[in-house]
Amino acid sequence: MWGGRFAAGPEQALDQLNRSLPVDVRLWPQDIRGSKAWVQALKQAGVLSPAEETKLLGGLDRVAGRLESGSPGQEPDEDVHTLVERLLYEEVGEVAGKLHTGRSRNDQVATDLRLWCMEAIEQIDRAVVDLGRALLGQAKASVDFIMPGYTHGQRAQAVRFGYLLLAHAWPLVRDRQRLDDAARRVSVLPLGSGALAGSGVAVDRELLRSILGFSGVSGNALDATGDRDYVADILFALTLIATHVSRLGAEMVALSGSEYGFVRLADGYCTGSSLMPL
Repeated sequence: MWGGRFAAGPEQALDQLNRSLPVDVRLWPQDIRGSKAWVQALKQAGVLSPAEETKLLGGLDRVAGRLESGSPGQEPDEDVHTLVERLLYEEVGEVAGKLHTGRSRNDQVATDLRLWCMEAIEQIDRAVVDLGRALLGQAKASVDFIMPGYTHGQRAQAVRFGYLLLAHAWPLVRDRQRLDDAARRVSVLPLGSGALAGSGVAVDRELLRSILGFSGVSGNALDATGDRDYVADILFALTLIATHVSRLGAEMVALSGSEYGFVRLADGYCTGSSLMPL
């Protein structure tokens, strides 16, 4: 991959340390999406002819098919970007070299990761919605079941079981709000930022934004290629979701135990213990 002053390849230990493909291979669908958008922007900028655009887009589709049906994480390439590039050369030949005109791996990986995070947030949000709906359904079904509420481990006011379930549903509402807030910060296009100070080609970044589904365009190339704040935002939201789900699970386990006995969990969601009674 590397040329210039290098007269020999990297040592095996360095190659293994530097090789990120086993981790970032999951970004290949986003890398293909970003590359197809870049091809269209290069054509509009006059860098590619219509025939070259068609050839590259078709080649990228065939690369996607190969990656979907194969085991891309086992390939020898350094990262997902070089993997896609190598396969594209195999599909379309030398014109594949034009794909990276005016683009750096810096803005490429920043774009891939944001696209991946946008899709991940949507998946997580759907799962949170499903859990919330399940809690609401159970709350409606058990509206007439009265049980003691507990404070400091002692019985206190009587409450409906549905009321207790909804106490676990409301945190999920806040979780969705946090995911939505994180999604707004993720949805900023870095593509076109180059390595750190912009692209050498006058690509239409609004076109790229529209094709890839971003809400806005980054305002500073150096910040855009280095920004990973949104990953921390998502991790914080995920941590709270996990905490809320864990708290729900712990309460159901306690309420189903012999000390309380208010809940019976389906056998398919239970396990045994070698020292506890049946």
